[in-house]
Amino acid sequence: MQNRTMESVIASSTGKLLRDHFGKGPEALYVTVAKPFITIYLRNFLAPMEKVLLDIENEVKVQDTRDVLMEKIIPEMNTILSAETGEKMAHIYYDWSFPNQSGLIFAEMETEEPVTEEDYDYPARSMVHQEIDRITREAQKPPHALRSYMLNSRTLFTKREDILVMIEQELINSGFEEELRLTKRRLEKRLLNIGFLEAELGQKIEDVFVDWNFEEDTGYMIFILK
Repeated sequence: MQNRTMESVIASSTGKLLRDHFGKGPEALYVTVAKPFITIYLRNFLAPMEKVLLDIENEVKVQDTRDVLMEKIIPEMNTILSAETGEKMAHIYYDWSFPNQSGLIFAEMETEEPVTEEDYDYPARSMVHQEIDRITREAQKPPHALRSYMLNSRTLFTKREDILVMIEQELINSGFEEELRLTKRRLEKRLLNIGFLEAELGQKIEDVFVDWNFEEDTGYMIFILK
């Protein structure tokens, strides 16, 4: 019950924050607090001007505008999440699925409580890891470490470490972090064999979101299941 109350407060505060900055909030927010992870899934989140830009195939412009707004929002998000959970946030990430008019804001807490994959176990882990390892090898290099957590029946959270190749590191050092992030998002989502994952999980995949902490050479991929 306590987690549900916490999730409700986070959903309400996040919805207001997005409305204040974007002029329109999502029609629905689904919050999951499963320490040390928090996910906030946004449904039907697309402002009228963004829809116009997407209609003329200007997705990059929408991405750029949202990135500017999210840079302003993240400190406030940090305050909301820390106040409700009683934990500091290590990082806050986000990604969008414009075809589905959806998005995901997610965070990892700075908690000393140990968490293992077994705490969020699921039967298809080895096959999911096989597929994520495959696309990571194809796009970059084999991950040094790969972990995954089924936070609830609809949220599969995966984390990869040490995946950047030298050319990517040079692009980051040269100030092309944003361009690299957008390119990697498109590439990794395109490489995924969704049919294979759905068959192994026994569930349809509604959305896939990815983001990175380039400084720590860590990548996240989150699946929203039906």
